[in-house]
Amino acid sequence: MQRLTILGSTGSIGQSTLDVVARHPDKYQVIALTAQQQDELLFDQCRRFQPRYAVLLDADAAERLHARLALAGLTTEVLCGAEALVRVATLAEVDAVMAAIVGAAGMPPTLAAAQAGKKVLLANKETLVLAGHLFMEAVHRSGAILLPIDSEHNAIFQSLPHNYAGDMRHSGVSRILLTASGGPFRNTPLEQLHNVTPEQACAHPNWSMGRKISVDSASMMNKGLEVIEARWLFNAGGDDIQVVVHPQSVIHSLVQYVDGSVLAQLGNPDMRTPIAHALAWPQRIDSGVAPLDLFAVAHLDFVAPDFKRFPCLALAYQALRAGGTATALLNAANEVAVAAFLERRIAFLDIPRLIEAVLGGVPRSEVHALQDVLEADAAAREAAQAWIAR
Repeated sequence: MQRLTILGSTGSIGQSTLDVVARHPDKYQVIALTAQQQDELLFDQCRRFQPRYAVLLDADAAERLHARLALAGLTTEVLCGAEALVRVATLAEVDAVMAAIVGAAGMPPTLAAAQAGKKVLLANKETLVLAGHLFMEAVHRSGAILLPIDSEHNAIFQSLPHNYAGDMRHSGVSRILLTASGGPFRNTPLEQLHNVTPEQACAHPNWSMGRKISVDSASMMNKGLEVIEARWLFNAGGDDIQVVVHPQSVIHSLVQYVDGSVLAQLGNPDMRTPIAHALAWPQRIDSGVAPLDLFAVAHLDFVAPDFKRFPCLALAYQALRAGGTATALLNAANEVAVAAFLERRIAFLDIPRLIEAVLGGVPRSEVHALQDVLEADAAAREAAQAWIAR
């Protein structure tokens, strides 16, 4: 019986995780569930899975959840605040932590889980984007097991040698090929992108995701962040990671070897596949995902990314090359920009303009401690808000 904390249980990854868990009640026990403020959905999850703890960041939502649980006669203890996230991520009785909180808020509990030596199922991009060096150091020091949940990184993990220890050259690996769907605007005329609406940006052709991640996919910042993640997960240089636009989203990523072989992981676009893989690793379990029908797929297309169409991808490579706090600046500026776009305060094409302005205007520094990252994050957000208000 594997005991779980699910950070971000009301989001799309969290809900998919609970779907897989529900299929295997003999294998998994939910100890803690967390959310930002969706107390109604969290109540339904508590009623079904009966965790020991439920955490909400919003105090009013926590009070409402506590009252509803008491009325229903459920014994789940309600906790509130960021410190409670760290607490449930490091509980002695917890074996594995699904880190699925979107944004920088997910970084402290995810880092704490790694420091505590947990099995970390990593779906939070920002932990590696903001503090990749610090996070990987924590994993190595504590002996934590780190398993990627992003479909692309999970595919790379599955396609690497089983004994891969972070050295591409000595493992016979020559390059990582990170696939991207191209999002909803892959073929949209460039002159039409300025008038894109949030609804259009969130209408991903293949994946069902949250609004922020959907916009990142539309701008391909999502893929840029994944390049940065891959650099840390697999100890690869930026030049060793090639983005490949693959509209069908059937091949989730590939690994190229020095002998000319290319290994790929294929499957229907459903996040339950990588979630089930990571939950059960090194075994396999049923995920509830339909088998891939190659005859229905019929053909697979591959296109080089257009950096003129997707300047956010170019900015991510630029920040990775710069190093230090540059990737934290990139991420913070993007979070502010996407939020402003979703609120219709800036246009879609203003997202990369804002990010470029922040990268050029906020000084970069080296990362020696988490505080360096947090200070860079705050400075970037302040600069981004100033750019919007100009």
